[in-house]
Amino acid sequence: MSKTSSFNFALSKKNYLVIVIGLVVITLGYILMSGGGSPDPNTFNADELFSARRITLAPITILIGYAIVGYGIMLRPKN
Repeated sequence: MSKTSSFNFALSKKNYLVIVIGLVVITLGYILMSGGGSPDPNTFNADELFSARRITLAPITILIGYAIVGYGIMLRPKN
């Protein structure tokens, strides 16, 4: 006798795809935020450390990524 078991995921394939896209955007934001170091520990380069990329663009990108993940979780599957 064979048992047929129906295993249902909590989210659909589209939900997981949107969540993965959001995680990629979040990772991109963290990559944009990285760097800004100086090879010489006695030198402080404020222009590179506090650039618009690290202060504005990277956090906005990360927040957009979190919004995409939240949308992916809340997205209703079409029946």
